[in-house]
Amino acid sequence: MTKFQGDRNELMGALCRIAVQAGAAIMDHYATDIVVNEKDDKTPVTAADQDAEDIILPALALAAPGIPIVSEEATAAGSKPEVGPAFFLVDPLDGTREFINKNGEFTVNIALIEDGIPTMGVVYAPAKNRMFYSAGSGKAYEQDIEPNATGSLDTATKPALLAVRKADPKGMIAVASRSHRDHKTDEYLEMYNIKDFLTAGSSLKFCLIAAGEADIYPRHGRTMEWDTAAGHAVLSGAGGRVDEMDGTPLKYGKLERGLDNPYFVAKGGIG
Repeated sequence: MTKFQGDRNELMGALCRIAVQAGAAIMDHYATDIVVNEKDDKTPVTAADQDAEDIILPALALAAPGIPIVSEEATAAGSKPEVGPAFFLVDPLDGTREFINKNGEFTVNIALIEDGIPTMGVVYAPAKNRMFYSAGSGKAYEQDIEPNATGSLDTATKPALLAVRKADPKGMIAVASRSHRDHKTDEYLEMYNIKDFLTAGSSLKFCLIAAGEADIYPRHGRTMEWDTAAGHAVLSGAGGRVDEMDGTPLKYGKLERGLDNPYFVAKGGIG
C-alpha cells in the first residue's frame, strides 16, 4: 500500500476538525502566563505544544488507522520516527517563539505524506481564525473559523479557493521568517527584483504565497519536516512548489537526515 485508501474528502474534513480542536487547546494557554521550557536541542516548548499533540495523535489514529504518525514533541521525547509509503507529519504548535511573543503567528500543522510527497495538509492559525488546507492539486482553500473544543466547522466561512498569482518580474513580493531571517536569504533574493517584503511566523509563509499575497520564500536555516509539510501541501495545491536550492523537489521521510530539511525555496507563479 502506497497511499491512503479511505475517503479522502472525509479525511480532509477530519484533519480540519482536529486542527480546530488543537487550536482551541492552544488558545486556552495563550490567554494565560506562558511557562517556557527548553528541549534538548535548545528550542522552546510549552504546555500548549504537548496539550495540542495529545489531542491530535489519538484523533489521527482514529481517522486513519494504521497510518504512522511522526510528531515533533513525541520525537523530541525519544519516540523513534516510523515512516512508510504513507504517514502523517504533525507539528502541534509551529512557531512556538511567535506563540511566546503573543503575536498570533503560530499554527497547527498536519500533513499526509504519500511516496515522499505532501498530498494533503491543513495549516490552522487559531489566533487569527485562519485555516488553510489542501486535498491535492487545485483543491486548496482558505476558511475563517474560530477555535472550539469540539472541532465543529459549522461556523466556518465559505471556502475560498486558493491560487498562486503570476509574479510580476518588475517587482515581486518576498516573505521571510519573522524570527529567522538572515543575510543568506537577502543575498539569494538579490537574483530577483523584490519590491516588498512581508514577514510572518510559522507555516503562514507558505500560505501567503498560496493565497497570492507573496511570490517567494527562501529558507537558508534549519527546519524539520513537520515544520514545512502542511504548508508545502497547501502551496502545492494552490499551484506553487517547494524545491531544494538546486531545483530538486523537496521530499519527505528523510530518515537518513533525521527528518531535517535541506535549504529550500517556496515559489508561487514564478516562471
